[in-house]
Amino acid sequence: MKLKVRQLKKSYDGKVVLDLEQVEIQGHKRTAIIGPNGAGKSTLLNLIAGLEEPSAGRIFYDGKEEIPWRDMTQVFQKPYLLSSTVENNIAYPLKLRGWDRERIEARVLQLCEELNLLDLRKKKAWKLSGGETQKVALARALSFYPDLLLLDEPTANIDPATTAEIEQMLTKINEVSGTTIVLITHNLAQARRVCERCLFLKDGLLVEEGDAQQMLRMPQNPVTRRFIEGELLI
Repeated sequence: MKLKVRQLKKSYDGKVVLDLEQVEIQGHKRTAIIGPNGAGKSTLLNLIAGLEEPSAGRIFYDGKEEIPWRDMTQVFQKPYLLSSTVENNIAYPLKLRGWDRERIEARVLQLCEELNLLDLRKKKAWKLSGGETQKVALARALSFYPDLLLLDEPTANIDPATTAEIEQMLTKINEVSGTTIVLITHNLAQARRVCERCLFLKDGLLVEEGDAQQMLRMPQNPVTRRFIEGELLI
């Protein structure tokens, strides 16, 4: 799914927190959104997801302004799970979409295998660790093969092994299903490992965009360069 933003603005109490004249997020690609705190990253993601209304401007999804609710999904830094089992959480979006029981069970099993959740299928969500909760939220988000996946710091405060599993899963779902992925991260090394494209926001403005590998190694804008030099890339 290709995204286009035109003259997009968002204000709170008269203060403009996001002001983007023109932004395009390529379809079937993995795009990172980076920037300091308060740059407008989460605001942009929430506007794309339809969780907030823009103060001005337009967002196009494959050329249409109608929000494709059934074809997109979002994973938050602190996801909310149903007070049920892991497998019921993963199955929930599939039930809403009318999948039959056999197909649901097969898809849930597949995701549990890919994310090492097999031993947790019958476990209640409230008993899960932070990393386990995040993996279940990701499995649920990926269950119906979304065209657009939005992620806000999905691996924050998660151990390196789980982070690696999630990163591998994101790359795989994009390569296999063509899901467009938009990822907010403060981890610049993660942006370089996972993403093909990168947007750098500061003070609600788009400062620089481009190929993730090139931009994170050799940024063209001095503001971007100063930001990246303050981070550790591995």
